[in-house]
Amino acid sequence: MLKKRIRLAGAALAALVLPVALAGCGGDSLEKSGGGGDGKGGGKTLVVGAAGFTEAQVMAELYAQVLKDAGFSASVKKLTNRELYEPELEKGGIDVVPEYAATLAEFLNAKVNGPEAPEKAPVASNDAAATVAALRKLAGPRGLTVLDAGDAVDQNAFAVSREFADKHGLKTLSDLGAAKLKVKLAAGDECPQRPFCEPGLEKTYKIDITAVDPKGVGTPEAKQAVQDGVDQLVLTTTTDATLEQYGLVLLADDKGLQNADNIVPVLNTKEASDPKVAAALGTLTSTLTTEDLIGLNRKVDADREKPADVATAYLEEKGLLGAE
Repeated sequence: MLKKRIRLAGAALAALVLPVALAGCGGDSLEKSGGGGDGKGGGKTLVVGAAGFTEAQVMAELYAQVLKDAGFSASVKKLTNRELYEPELEKGGIDVVPEYAATLAEFLNAKVNGPEAPEKAPVASNDAAATVAALRKLAGPRGLTVLDAGDAVDQNAFAVSREFADKHGLKTLSDLGAAKLKVKLAAGDECPQRPFCEPGLEKTYKIDITAVDPKGVGTPEAKQAVQDGVDQLVLTTTTDATLEQYGLVLLADDKGLQNADNIVPVLNTKEASDPKVAAALGTLTSTLTTEDLIGLNRKVDADREKPADVATAYLEEKGLLGAE
């Protein structure tokens, strides 16, 4: 995988690496934080899993707070990566996780069908509905319930400087390919081997990649290189909250190279089957947008606000707390 996950860029590694290239990892152990509740939900306590990067921690706080508002006690348990939290979810050590549809689908594909399955027989695609359907087939037998996915999505994405885009009339990756420009790409060092990175850009969009500058996925160094003109293209994500400060703009993935990593709640079926859980999380899912995610990430990463505070402010703004 190339990023946090890398989740999209390397289907063969989907079961091995949590997309974390954009954000620092959290603690290595299971660590409870946040939460509390008034026990109105029959005394049931629900534990929400959070991976070790900003967006996952904000999403976990959003989940915990809407569940608390629905009458449950709720806490957040921070884990480093999917290899830790997914088994806990199956066992009931945690009850709910905000997930990414395509990444989890391929993670379970590898777990069920072998490590080569994501490469040789992938189940995820750029079709969100089909990807969620495939995910449900893999998750159900493992005691997991996959709720509906929303429009909010965090995928691999590619950006150029605004000056470069304006000069060459670029809005999409197809535009970049059609411009016949030679492009140096700032990305992770796995990019030349990953089908959603250099090979995909060359095959799908006919972009002339002259070299990959191994500065990482969406790192400050990578984005600075594009701002300075050392590189022309950078691999980042659709919810990168710092592009504007580097003068960068995303080019649309107009041919659907990237898989559908829409955010979707995943539950332990036995422990979190109360319809009120699905209702509360479903309302949040249907409200959240990709632009919302960018804003939430910016408040934590740029403004240094706490994930729990950012979550509360968002839910209050959207009228999702105390609605009964």
